[in-house]
Amino acid sequence: MLWSLIKILVFVAIIGAVTFGAIYLLESEGGVMITMGGVEFTLGPFQTALALIALVALTWLAIKLFGLLIATLKFLNGDETAISRYFDRNREKKGYQALSDGLMALASGEGRAAMDKARKAEKFLKKPELTNLLVAQAAEMSGDGKKAEEVYKTLLTDERTRFVGVRGLMKQKLVDGKTDVALKLAETAFALKPRHEEVQDTLLRLQTESEDWSGARGTLNAKLKHGTLPRDVHRRRDAVLALGEAKSIMDEDSSIDARERAIEANRLSPDLVPAAVMAAKSYIAQGRPRNATRLLRKTWDVSPHPDLAAAFAEIAPDETPAARIKRFQTLTKGTPDHPETCMLNAELQIAGEDFPEARHALGDLHETDPTQRALTIMAAIERGEGSSDAVVQGYLAKALSAPRGPQWVCENCHNIHAEWGPTCSNCGSFDTLSWTAPPESESRSGAGIEMLPLIVGAIKDQSEEVEDAAVVDAAEAEQVESAAVEDAEVVDQKAS
Repeated sequence: MLWSLIKILVFVAIIGAVTFGAIYLLESEGGVMITMGGVEFTLGPFQTALALIALVALTWLAIKLFGLLIATLKFLNGDETAISRYFDRNREKKGYQALSDGLMALASGEGRAAMDKARKAEKFLKKPELTNLLVAQAAEMSGDGKKAEEVYKTLLTDERTRFVGVRGLMKQKLVDGKTDVALKLAETAFALKPRHEEVQDTLLRLQTESEDWSGARGTLNAKLKHGTLPRDVHRRRDAVLALGEAKSIMDEDSSIDARERAIEANRLSPDLVPAAVMAAKSYIAQGRPRNATRLLRKTWDVSPHPDLAAAFAEIAPDETPAARIKRFQTLTKGTPDHPETCMLNAELQIAGEDFPEARHALGDLHETDPTQRALTIMAAIERGEGSSDAVVQGYLAKALSAPRGPQWVCENCHNIHAEWGPTCSNCGSFDTLSWTAPPESESRSGAGIEMLPLIVGAIKDQSEEVEDAAVVDAAEAEQVESAAVEDAEVVDQKAS
């Protein structure tokens, strides 16, 4: 408000000064005499001031016209002028509008429209660093892979767009299934921008698929360094990579390096069962059974697993069944109620031929969690206690249709693996195998199960066998009695 008042006062002051000056000039005497071509012109003070103003205006107009003439000549000659800049601004406006429309078409999934707009933007802007990327992505969307690859290769020539070109070519090679070329491109993109999370993940996946465990560990460390991976996840995955490296070294018969990698993997992730097994075996090979025992007990308390029990048995392979039962108590005492512990203790008792104790160790696991292994153990117990073939065959028949229990299952695609690996052999996912029970397939139920009693007979317990025997004895007694009656009738007929 105050500023507006000041401007009004300044404007009124200027008008007043001009008016005062004009009145002063009109009232002043004298003037200016100009002689031109023998003709004299006499101008008063006010007329002289107007003439000077008009002369200044005409001079300014002449200068501008002369400048326009020079600009026109330069424009016709091809030099940059205000006229050329005007047309340039017009083309630039059209180019940016086409670029904006192309991005909108690209986001909408209209590949051909995006391609047309990209060509128009390229024509008007003459800025390949802006339009080439749009052209490449539009070409990919419209299915013109050859054009997209050509543009991406063009981007490689410019330092500012080299990463974009490498990344685009990498994605194209992945789509085409050329993983070896994609791996080289991913390494180049990672060298250009090591902080790029997508490139890190792609490079890590390709390195694990190609079993480049050393390179994958380097990429994993870079993810930790640049803050794209939590530290606890890094330790787990680094352990998986170290274990994969140990397995590959073991395949090359380099046992010392394999032992070191296995021990390192177990140190990084003590709950990783394959790492614990391999590290324990390396300690056993070095003649250090105490280290192997301590390692296996630590892992068993976290995740009981049959492979851990097998490795624990290798510590003393020549011991008697009784000694083995006693030694295994140190392994299983921390998880007495775990199903794996129950089945392991039952198997140890069966090996020692103590079948009542094996039944006690197994408990009701064959009823609460009837897996193939639990039912097979129960069949062995029944056989050891002298049960009939019908009882044993009944449990074995039930085991045929029972779930297999925990297995190495991929958390991503649910594919079942016979043994653990760093990556899933089906979907290629890294560190997704877990020891868990897979979903029960529909093939395990239905007609197959209903036909089993017809093949091997239903499961019978001891009470049913006794009842069947009593029925048979009663039938035999009836047959003997009827035979005696018939004999008596025959005797009577002969006597008569």
